[in-house]
Amino acid sequence: MYRSHNCGELRITDTTKEVTLSGWVQIGRDLGGLTFVDLRDRYGITQVVFNLEENENLCLAARKLGREFVIRVVGIVKERSNKNPNRPTGDIEVEALSLEVLNASKVPPFTIEEETDGGEDIRMNYRYLDIRRPNVRENLIFRSNLAVSTRAYLANQGFIEVETPVLIKSTPEGARDFVVPSRMNAGQFYALPQSPQTFKQILMIAGMDKYFQIVKCFRDEDLRADRQPEFTQIDCEMSFVTRDEVLDTFEGLTKHLFKQMLDVTLHDFPKMSYDEAMERYGSDKPDIRFGMEFVDLTKKAKGHGFPVFDNSEFVVGICAKGIAESYSNKDVKKLTEWMQRPQIGAKGLVYIKYLPGGQVKSSVGKFYSDEVLLSWKDDFDAEEGDIVFILCGEKEKTQKQTNELRLEMGRRLELMDPAEFKPLWVVDFPLLEWDEDSNRFHAMHHPFTAPKKEDEERMLLGDHETMKNLRADAYDLVINGVEIGGGSIRIHDRDLQSRNFDLLGFTKEEAEDQFGFLLGAFEYGAPPHGGIAFGFDRLCAVLNGQNSIRDFIAFPKNNQGRDMMIDSPSYIDDEQMKELSLKTTIEK
Repeated sequence: MYRSHNCGELRITDTTKEVTLSGWVQIGRDLGGLTFVDLRDRYGITQVVFNLEENENLCLAARKLGREFVIRVVGIVKERSNKNPNRPTGDIEVEALSLEVLNASKVPPFTIEEETDGGEDIRMNYRYLDIRRPNVRENLIFRSNLAVSTRAYLANQGFIEVETPVLIKSTPEGARDFVVPSRMNAGQFYALPQSPQTFKQILMIAGMDKYFQIVKCFRDEDLRADRQPEFTQIDCEMSFVTRDEVLDTFEGLTKHLFKQMLDVTLHDFPKMSYDEAMERYGSDKPDIRFGMEFVDLTKKAKGHGFPVFDNSEFVVGICAKGIAESYSNKDVKKLTEWMQRPQIGAKGLVYIKYLPGGQVKSSVGKFYSDEVLLSWKDDFDAEEGDIVFILCGEKEKTQKQTNELRLEMGRRLELMDPAEFKPLWVVDFPLLEWDEDSNRFHAMHHPFTAPKKEDEERMLLGDHETMKNLRADAYDLVINGVEIGGGSIRIHDRDLQSRNFDLLGFTKEEAEDQFGFLLGAFEYGAPPHGGIAFGFDRLCAVLNGQNSIRDFIAFPKNNQGRDMMIDSPSYIDDEQMKELSLKTTIEK
């Protein structure tokens, strides 16, 4: 056999046993009469010792082993004289009786250790080596355990796991689809699903009552740390439920996962309306681990002869506690330059320092008296030693800029404790967004989201301006400033769904062509239903206090959507192009 035990298993109670181990050489150390090899597998590392006096040939063979050689060792478990308390197997070592090289290895292009010397590109090229590193390996094990725990909880709640199709129909709403040409239907295309949305609604109409799926989804969009072209969702739907029943169920799931995976007990999640989140934090996914809430100064700041404020739609500020004396003019200048970067686009940054002894210092001191600036102190709940930062401009743009400022100050002042988790539900989103460029409404979430019950009649009968104020029966779960998941109560009435398609600019023919199967299903007894989808990759990252979802995906894409290891996407040959009825004029 290749092994009687794995490399993380042996303990002091196993001394005197003859064992067989197989794995990879982590490192070898030649100390003259003794050669030590750290043997690694998925489960851990065991030290193997080769004694020159007892078996010279065996020891010389061990000295020829290189990093990442795959070997099989038979030996006796002995107690170590110099124990390693940082390793679970650190009380023992295996004294080798035989050695077999199962496979040699080239010298790896980077060190297979937690703190590696390999850059991201080279690690993605050799992802199979990168996964051998303990931190990457543990991330994938964590992901597996999270999936198992999720399935167990939802099954216990009466959910049925159903697989939905991967080759579906392309739709115009949402992000861009990945499309797949059909060989048997020349000139026609499948799409890869951005979400199983319509299928899970069909399952509710089919009477399945509670559905879930840990499912791959696909979106052809620009990438960043928390986005991949293919990603995984915990996708769920329930029949005969209100919004709060959905929230209670998935708050329960979230609490269960935090307890199971981290032994962290979460308190009940507060609910905050979208409007309140924007007013207090300028974001629909606020990080509530720290304060610095927005203070609207629009009325108070105007009329004092400072044209920048006087001509602005919105003036807003935040208060950073305790740094007024330590934060120099140089620090303020650097922060201002950070805010003026194209990614944020602020035109400037105003500050007010509240200093000891009732002194005040401000970049707009020549326009505002100390008395006026001190009168704003209570608005910010500021104290001596605090500094207030103020931005102005168009309201929506300024809210976003101030949110970026707040988060950056939270990072700089180390107010975001990675061991603290502050979840909340953001609810009552706008149903529709008006887009000036396309001159039409877009769905804030998706076209199947129901309006709040009290807004249904206004949706059916209201005018254009009324539509801008419709609220959706939608909700997002936010943890530490990250949107973990979102969902809504769905429309289950054909007339209301048709009205929503009208508002979104679909003609009757387009709506029927794209979604006729769903509209038709509504006519056969569709129950009230709602659901939610959690970003599984994001949930993994947040639970581990990390920013990038790539660290929890076995074979992720890079920023250009490429798999560096297999060099994908790639061209296909002309014969395949012809079979798929595609033109072959692309320059390769």
